[in-house]
Amino acid sequence: MDILTEQGPDYDECLSRIKEKYGPNIHILRQKKIRMGGFLGFFEKEGVELSFMLTRDPSRLMSSGYGARPVDFDEERKKIIRQAAQTSPELATRVAPHMAALAARTAESASTTMKSSSSSSSGRTEPDSLETILKVVRKLESRLDKEEEGASRSEEHESISRIEKLLEQNDFSASFIRTMIGRLKKQFSLEELDSFDSVQDAVVSWIGESVPIADLAHHDKPRIIVLVGPTGVGKTTTVAKLAAAYSLAPVKSARPLNVRVITIDNYRIGAKQQIEIYGNLMNIPVSFAESARDLQDLMVLHQDADVILIDTIGKSPKDYGKIAEMRHILEAAGTISEMHLTMSATTKASDMREIMQQYETFGVTSLIITKFDETAHVGNILSVVQERGKPVAYVTTGQRVPQDFEQASVVRFLTNLDGFRINRSKIEELFPLPENRFEWRQ
Repeated sequence: MDILTEQGPDYDECLSRIKEKYGPNIHILRQKKIRMGGFLGFFEKEGVELSFMLTRDPSRLMSSGYGARPVDFDEERKKIIRQAAQTSPELATRVAPHMAALAARTAESASTTMKSSSSSSSGRTEPDSLETILKVVRKLESRLDKEEEGASRSEEHESISRIEKLLEQNDFSASFIRTMIGRLKKQFSLEELDSFDSVQDAVVSWIGESVPIADLAHHDKPRIIVLVGPTGVGKTTTVAKLAAAYSLAPVKSARPLNVRVITIDNYRIGAKQQIEIYGNLMNIPVSFAESARDLQDLMVLHQDADVILIDTIGKSPKDYGKIAEMRHILEAAGTISEMHLTMSATTKASDMREIMQQYETFGVTSLIITKFDETAHVGNILSVVQERGKPVAYVTTGQRVPQDFEQASVVRFLTNLDGFRINRSKIEELFPLPENRFEWRQ
């Protein structure tokens, strides 16, 4: 007798299906719980599988009212494959090579069964090809389970979990973290993930690759540097530091550069006095502009200077009217001016994105990160500059003028990562420090 199987959501439904196909003359051999809804048990729906035998000659079913013909197992197999492809194309693609082998085995088994049937005088047949199908399917199921287990182990590997926590600890954005974790899973095998030091070194180098650094080489004269940004980020102090950097001791210069400072921040209390004090200490002329015409006249007056630094009014990124007004004034600075957006390192990543979006109207060329000494985490900065593709030009690390000021570098950011093991010699080799354009007088 043939051993057949039928599946259903429960015992009663499964039994009903069997009787509908084969009639009432059946004998249930075994019942077991299965997962239904797809192929090879990959889906979570619970069901029942019944194994049974027909207690009559199956040939009588051809004339019976219960069904037109016995089940064609090859057709049933194809139906399952088609259903799997509709439900999960990815799964269908993965098992396609195995199913080709399964089809060949099924055809071979069917041929063997036909030969045995024709040569048997007693009418008994060899075990049906169903058993062959079941064995091959079970082997395939076991193989795919092992592959899934390996992928799951990779996703849950301790090194990956530790790296994810370190990135979160450093305030990297969710999208940045997903990119790094995805790259780890793609490029590291399970054995390689066991070496956490190697994993750390790779992630640190990938972070370094994502940090854009501004090229400070400039040949126009005068060099016009404009600082824009929200209120309270330290633009005026940064202007003083830049003035000192270019006027006191520029590297490879035979003479101190001729620096001029212009400010249009005439409204903030104490701003004018503050920049005048810095100018007097460094013997640098400071001028004030209240309109585009004022700024244009001053640009003509200082056209023989080496460097012109322009301090602007600090405004909220939501104050669209004032931003538009300031942009109109700054148009008098000319098209060769460098627009540096100044932001505090303590600003949240979401706020940094908004600030960069609103100040993009100025044609920002690079960033200056202030108050770098006031934060223990740099992931917020690195995530946003990577997303926006804006290079970092300078970093300020305190209030002292001019000492707490430096050119931005990949090494500077990487050495500020919290919790990572930093191999300084290796990262300096990967990301050479830029030529220092300033040296401070002692």
